[in-house]
Amino acid sequence: MILKYCCSFILLVLLSLTSIQAVEPLSAYSGQTIKGVDTSTLTGKVMTGYQGWFTCEGDGMDMGWTHWAKNRTKPFGPGNVTVDLWPDVSEYSDDELYETGFRLKDGSPAKVFSSSNKKTVLKHFAWMRDYGIDGAFVQRFANGLRSRGLTRQKNIVLSHAREGANLSGRAYAVMYDLSGLRKGGTDIVKEDWKRLRSKMEITNDPAYLKHEGKPVVSIWGIGFDDKRAYTLDECQALISFLKSDGCTVMVGVPSWWQSGIRDAISDPRLQKILAEAGIISPWTVGRYQTPKQAAQHAKEVWEPDVEWCKIREIDFLPVIYPGFSWHNLTGAPIDSIPRLKGEFLWSQFIAAKKAGAEMIYVAMFDEVDEGTAIFKCTNLPPVGKGVQFLDYKGLPSDYYLKITGLGGQMLRNEIPQTPRIPMQLIEGAR
Repeated sequence: MILKYCCSFILLVLLSLTSIQAVEPLSAYSGQTIKGVDTSTLTGKVMTGYQGWFTCEGDGMDMGWTHWAKNRTKPFGPGNVTVDLWPDVSEYSDDELYETGFRLKDGSPAKVFSSSNKKTVLKHFAWMRDYGIDGAFVQRFANGLRSRGLTRQKNIVLSHAREGANLSGRAYAVMYDLSGLRKGGTDIVKEDWKRLRSKMEITNDPAYLKHEGKPVVSIWGIGFDDKRAYTLDECQALISFLKSDGCTVMVGVPSWWQSGIRDAISDPRLQKILAEAGIISPWTVGRYQTPKQAAQHAKEVWEPDVEWCKIREIDFLPVIYPGFSWHNLTGAPIDSIPRLKGEFLWSQFIAAKKAGAEMIYVAMFDEVDEGTAIFKCTNLPPVGKGVQFLDYKGLPSDYYLKITGLGGQMLRNEIPQTPRIPMQLIEGAR
């Protein structure tokens, strides 16, 4: 069973043991704001997850090749790689790119970006605008907040994401991932959120996502049956803290949170705790692998979830994803959950709509490590002995951005529900 970023925990633990540089100061946003999507509600929105966790040697973070390479301190090249997709960097400027030890077919060095570069993050949010994606949940691993270096990098990325959302008329919100936290570790989330509100004044930002009149903050990782050290009592206290701070709390939970089987704990307290949330979002990456299985999952799992939430006046945010592969990260077979040229992703949009969803979360915008990225990736990745990457099967690099944008239109009834991708609209998108 695939659980979110399980192979990233080791990296986070190692980084959290070091103190690299002083944490960047946080301040309120004073830049330009472009009116775009309605940031007052999550209803009718298609949001995506923004990891923002890629660093490069020489980018000023002193974190090496984080999330590009298995060993971040060694050269990023053949034999030291975690990603299965290679970003299309044709639109990046020279000062955004970092040379790797990989080679392209023509013999030139393959290059990648750093998530810490403001121009890069602004570009990513501009892509969301260009393709009709409403915004992003900016990931913030709670375990990494114990490291000054990781906190600095996350603060920088969050600051750039805030500016990108404002300049491109998108919505953004903070998502705390509790994965890897020790018992008692949830207190660090409370302290971090206080800093973001007081120093960054994040919830006063026009681009910050609100729902039901309150700023949205997400807590991911409640109720998973994978021996997490932090407790349900801690999670309940964290939800209560955020609610008392005037927030709409979105919780990321296992797929079978209602029945307490498979990826979920069987503790009956879980449902009682989740009933205190404002939005419930079950994680589905790897839980089904074909369009038929996705439709079945929606019928058997999502529909009862929607009904449970409606009774309690809680909103339901299903997670969908384009495909999956973590060959270079774990040694698993490459392309383990095929994208089927977008039909897998589109089938989930349709299934979510039929199940009664009024909002959708796409995992993920930029995660090339596990092959779930929807942003621009190349059909001409590096080559060489022992080098293996996926590509987009000859499809345009913006193909999955287009599908995601159309998924939002379908969700809002702006275009009809069709069992197959409306290719005439894909070809005319943007």
